[in-house]
Amino acid sequence: MYALAIHGGAGALPRVPFTAARENAYRQGLMQALDAGERVLERGGCALDAVEAAVASLEDDPLFNAAHGAVLTADGTVELDAAIMDGSDLRAGAVALIRHVRNPVRLARRLLEDAAHVFLVGAGAERFAAQAGFSLVANDYFITPERQQQFEALRQRRLHSPAAAASAAIALEEPPFGTVGAVARDQAGALAAATSTGGTAGKHAGRIGDSPVIGAGTYADNQSCAVSTTGHGEWFLRTVQAYDIAARLRYGGCSLRAAVSEAIERRLVALGAAGGLIAVDQHGEIAMERNTPAMFRASVRAGEPASVHLI
Repeated sequence: MYALAIHGGAGALPRVPFTAARENAYRQGLMQALDAGERVLERGGCALDAVEAAVASLEDDPLFNAAHGAVLTADGTVELDAAIMDGSDLRAGAVALIRHVRNPVRLARRLLEDAAHVFLVGAGAERFAAQAGFSLVANDYFITPERQQQFEALRQRRLHSPAAAASAAIALEEPPFGTVGAVARDQAGALAAATSTGGTAGKHAGRIGDSPVIGAGTYADNQSCAVSTTGHGEWFLRTVQAYDIAARLRYGGCSLRAAVSEAIERRLVALGAAGGLIAVDQHGEIAMERNTPAMFRASVRAGEPASVHLI
C-alpha cells in the first residue's frame, strides 16, 4: 500500500482573497505534483523517486516559492535550498544557496546518489552540478513578474520603515512562506521525504532556513516516518522539528498523529512559531497539520481518492 502527501507552503491568508481562477490554479498545481508522484508509486516505483518527481513538479510551477517562482532576497536575486532523504538507509542529499540549477531537488538527489558528502552550498554545489552534467540557467530564469513586483513593494516599505522589514517580508509573500515538499511510502514499505524552497521574501543574502537541513525541515527513516516542514524556518531549525517527530515515534512509542499534534499545536505555538508539516509513517498513515490559517496540501493513498486543501 502506497501513500503520498505534498505541501506548497503554510502561513497567513493573503490580505486580498484569491480569485476563483487563482485558487483553481493552485489546486491544479498541487494535483499535477501529486499525480507526478503517484504515477511512480502506482507502477511499483520507490518512494525516493516519487518525492523527487512531486517536488520537481512544484519547482517548475511559478505559483510556488521554489525554483521558478521563488521569492527574491534583499539583493534582488534568487537563492534556493533543497533536500531529499531515503528512509531505507538514511542516505540524504542537501543543497543551499543555489542560483543557477533549474531543479534544486534533482541536484540534491544526485548528491545523495553520487557524492561522499551530504550537504553542499553555493559555488561548490554548482560546480558539482556542472560536473554532474546539469545545465545551468541564468538567475533571471527563476524570477517571475509577480515576484519582482513583490520585491519592489518590499523594498519601498523598507525605505520608509526599515524596522518593519521582517514583518513586511512575511506579509507580502503569497502564498505565505511557500516552501514545497513531499513525503511518501512505497509499496515495499520504504519512506522518503524531500523539501525545496526559495526561503522568505526579502531575506538577507546567504540565509539558509530549515528546508535543506536534515532533521530540521526534512527527514525520513523507515523505522518511524518521513517529514517535510514549511513555515518559520528558524524555529524548525532550533527545534530540529522533523527529527523530533521521528524520534517521538521510534523511541517514545507515539502515534504519528500524536507526535505531529504535539509539535504543531503545542510546542511550536508555545515558542511563537508559525508553520506546518506533512508526514507519513511506516504503516502509510498520513498527517498534515499546521498552526496557521492556511496550508496548501494534497494527499493520496492506494485505492483512495486524492484530496486537495488550501485552508
